[in-house]
Amino acid sequence: MRRITGVARIVVAVAIIAAIIGQFAVSWSVVPDRGMFLVNFFSYFTILSNALAAVCVLVAAGFSFSRDLEPSWFTVARLCVATYMTTTFVVYNVLLRGISLDQGTTVPWSNEILHVWAPLLVLLDWILAPGRTRVSWSRYWSIAAFPIVWVVYSLVRGPIVDWYPYPFLDPAQDGGYVAVALYLIAIAAFILLVGAVLTVLTRTSPAGGPGRGPDGQDVPASQRATA
Repeated sequence: MRRITGVARIVVAVAIIAAIIGQFAVSWSVVPDRGMFLVNFFSYFTILSNALAAVCVLVAAGFSFSRDLEPSWFTVARLCVATYMTTTFVVYNVLLRGISLDQGTTVPWSNEILHVWAPLLVLLDWILAPGRTRVSWSRYWSIAAFPIVWVVYSLVRGPIVDWYPYPFLDPAQDGGYVAVALYLIAIAAFILLVGAVLTVLTRTSPAGGPGRGPDGQDVPASQRATA
């Protein structure tokens, strides 16, 4: 089971990397200002979350080929990535599907992988894949770090270059900063809710398995699952 999971994780990571490169290559060939495009491209939450997911899934694949459970710090990293990817899926399909973003042109197959299939597969991996450890509630709050940094970066940079990665961040749209604040509050609440649910799953799902008891201490290796 663990080896099958490892192979599946490698396939998912390769698909994500191919989708990012595919969209970048097409956009690079048509945009007039490549310098601005390069920074803008890696300012999209979708691109950043998928890039993090590709790295995380590849590392997780390595653990899949061993009999050891993941280190607790890496399970927290996976929790963050699964939360961000789930948020990408929901925000895109609720707020952004059908809206043309400033990336030259949209590559349909890449768009679907990055916004739909990769998030769903990363979430499924979190729910079903064996080997993770429990996440303590004190570490649960780690999920807020990256979104906060990204929002601050986007809102500070936006007025300087007159560009925002998504329409709901642009105060020039209807509603101004009040609308932006409401969108961000709703998305932040969703991120915290998703993260909480995924944290609970580390305590109840069979995928968590043994490895760390309720007190957070390591379970001896002889008692760990070896499936």
